[in-house]
Amino acid sequence: MDVEQYKDIAPYRGPDVREAIERILRDKEALLKILSSLGPGETEAERQQVEAYGKYIVSQLETVKSYDEFQERITAGVFLPVIIDKSVDTFSFDGLQQIEKDKAYLFMSNHRDIVLDCALIDLALYKAGKMFCEMAIGDNLLTNQFVTDLFKLNGGVTVKRTLPMREKYLESIRLSAYFVELITEENKSIWVAQKSGRAKDGIDVTTPAIIKMLHLSQKKKGVSFSHVVNSCRIVPVAVSYEYDPCDLIKAGEEVTRIAKGEQTKKRYEDLISISRGLKGYKGNIHIAFGTPLEGEWKDSDQVAQEIDRQIHTLYKLWPTNLFAYDYLHNSTQFQDSYRDFDSEAFLYRFKGAREEVRQFALNTYANPVASYLAAQEK
Repeated sequence: MDVEQYKDIAPYRGPDVREAIERILRDKEALLKILSSLGPGETEAERQQVEAYGKYIVSQLETVKSYDEFQERITAGVFLPVIIDKSVDTFSFDGLQQIEKDKAYLFMSNHRDIVLDCALIDLALYKAGKMFCEMAIGDNLLTNQFVTDLFKLNGGVTVKRTLPMREKYLESIRLSAYFVELITEENKSIWVAQKSGRAKDGIDVTTPAIIKMLHLSQKKKGVSFSHVVNSCRIVPVAVSYEYDPCDLIKAGEEVTRIAKGEQTKKRYEDLISISRGLKGYKGNIHIAFGTPLEGEWKDSDQVAQEIDRQIHTLYKLWPTNLFAYDYLHNSTQFQDSYRDFDSEAFLYRFKGAREEVRQFALNTYANPVASYLAAQEK
């Protein structure tokens, strides 16, 4: 694999890692803002705790030489454990017995949170002794050098979204070639969301074009569609949050979009969502890894349908999901599963929201149940 031809989109490697770390250490103000995500600094004890985290992170950064080391020592070593401790009741995962630790995979999951979906998948892989994965992220998130450095030090692969149509198509093929070569030649895993952007309505459906592009990037080599799919070892992954800290924000955005059409995002809108997603209460979180895809495949639609089927059947359905489904369908189908659930407190969560926003948010919790039931019938 010629890494140099992908340097503009690939994570930092070699001397670029140290250069990025030196830039981060020089930007004290931005570093303090990131550290604030590790907890409040209202009391003296809290301030001392954040300061201790800061000193430890700086000491670790002094010897980091690769993005794998950054992920292990900083992201999986400090940030994620603290975020889980402060905003998650339980973090669990299963299915990793199907993942060989020395093999690379293309992990494809549903997409709820801008940053945490992949970060938690990576943490599960790390805890189970598997290799870390790179992650595909849109360039719309890379608002400045500091943010770009953090993402690329975390194995971030840049997806260029702000290009003219023709250039975007060619770039998609190049990005797909990077995915395939990374897995088959570098034996390095990568994560990509099953579709562009978060599923704000709770309906998780894979975009077949993602699969199609993988084949198009290799077509000149004369390899078959099935060969490309099988060599990428695609693993569907279901990410299930009990509570979404951004539920009402997403619902409001979607209701507005449906009424008025696509709206241009404000400059720091995504960064605000990242912060809220990291700090906000999430209840329980479960990551379920599916079975790597293999066999003869007719086309990208068939592959996308199998990814969807696995993700939908792998959902961990929390009381928030089951209650919302029964509530909206005026049924008691799942009532035994949420007898001890405080449904009044859950509904109070949406008090004050416009009725259409409230209904949309409740449907976001209920839709995974509908998808699960539909998948069971297939």
